[in-house]
Amino acid sequence: MAEKDTHRRSEDLENNAPPLNNAPNEDQNLSDQTTEHGTQETITVTWDGDKDPLCPRSMSTLRKWFIVSIACVGSLCVTCASSIYTATYEQMNAEFNCSQIVATLGLSTFVLGIALGPVLTSPLSEYYGRRPIYLVSWTMFIIWTIPSAVAQNIQTMIIARFFTGFAGSSFLSVAGGTAGDVFEKEDIQKPMSLVSLAPFIGPALGPLIGGFINYNTNWRWTYYVMLIWAAILMVAIVFFAPETFHPILLREKARKLRKETGNDAYRAPMEDVHKPILETLKISVSRPFQLLFLEPMCLCLDLYSAILLGILYLFFGAFPLVFRTNHGMNLWQVGMTFLGIFVGLIVATATTPIWAKLRAGWLAEQKKKTGKAVSEPEYRLPPCILGAFLIPLGLFWFAWTTYSSVHWIVPITGSGVFGCGMLLVFTGIFTFLVDAYPQYAASAMAANSFARCSFAAAFPLFGIQMYNTLGFQWASSLLAFLTVAMAPFPWLFFKYGKKLRAKSKFAAIT
Repeated sequence: MAEKDTHRRSEDLENNAPPLNNAPNEDQNLSDQTTEHGTQETITVTWDGDKDPLCPRSMSTLRKWFIVSIACVGSLCVTCASSIYTATYEQMNAEFNCSQIVATLGLSTFVLGIALGPVLTSPLSEYYGRRPIYLVSWTMFIIWTIPSAVAQNIQTMIIARFFTGFAGSSFLSVAGGTAGDVFEKEDIQKPMSLVSLAPFIGPALGPLIGGFINYNTNWRWTYYVMLIWAAILMVAIVFFAPETFHPILLREKARKLRKETGNDAYRAPMEDVHKPILETLKISVSRPFQLLFLEPMCLCLDLYSAILLGILYLFFGAFPLVFRTNHGMNLWQVGMTFLGIFVGLIVATATTPIWAKLRAGWLAEQKKKTGKAVSEPEYRLPPCILGAFLIPLGLFWFAWTTYSSVHWIVPITGSGVFGCGMLLVFTGIFTFLVDAYPQYAASAMAANSFARCSFAAAFPLFGIQMYNTLGFQWASSLLAFLTVAMAPFPWLFFKYGKKLRAKSKFAAIT
């Protein structure tokens, strides 16, 4: 079919800023088009349907899941590495002769690296594809983990931790795009649930794994284990993680056709897009801050997300304090206390079909009344509304059961309620931002990520002092009161979000 060359890839919607999860454009499923540039005819190369043997979506279901699993294990490894460090404090501080607050900088710099890394890796993945980003960044992750294992002073540790987090952040920013590359839109829910869950399971598992390692052997084995894990994953990436980014693969298809036919008219869509990478990087840095400070919905929801992740990372210092002081637990037992949050995350994930069914019911009702079903971004907020109730409940539960006279399982159960509510809120906020700001989804998520990681880096620096000064009960209650103050926002945006979007120059109007 011939038509004028007005085709543009969805990535150009945001002035070539990377789209959320770098998901492929639906237009790539069109058959080949012929366009004209003046007197020269150009054949635009696209997929011959999802069954095109070169299209990632033509892979077997088993292979698709294996590729997504590799990306998820990478995200899990990176976030686990962030918190596993906290289990080394006792031995490391004694060897380096440093204070707890100085040692905590190693946790903060790692999370700061995670916050800043996607600014570089996300746009680069648009130019070079997923596989080169995975290979280069994971190689750097391994290289920067080595100084942590052999460090002779805390300064080396703090610097190495920043670059380790920076390198590993690519899995957090690109993994969702990999899932979108290989799965069709109607099948994406389950793999995306796994992609969303992995980065939050990691911080909960870190102290558990680290507790066993540091209780039974030298603290440096923490990093030897991480290096072994990372090396095994590197082998999996090299041999089992092919390129999946559609524009890159279409470019390869066009090159193959040019070589086979001798016809230079075959062109991939990305070969006609000429956007300097420095300009893309400039946009990827500036636009998230525009959304963060100029959009009330972004600001409030990002602040809420930031407080929650800050509390989670603050708990890495608070849990050892509470359970060692009041219940006499040793290092590995303290690590086990994070299983409460872990179970809460799993429970929250298990509710995904409920929210999907609720949303489908609203769409069916809307279609019955109006004749068409239009998905409103606000339909994504119900899990967030429930989570906003569970979070302060879990925190108050934890706060006032931290007495030594109360069995340790009771506060751990409260932390599980918090973990469940936290993931429900994150899930609701993430999907709402994507739907509310479709043209600027990458920037909206980048703003959220930066805010979350900034708070996660800062909260551990004052957590122990706050718990020692206010006491276990009131320190935890203060955190609960913060979440109470933020709890109304999901409901307010559910009720009035459409009116706010109508006044926004960034949000979509439905």
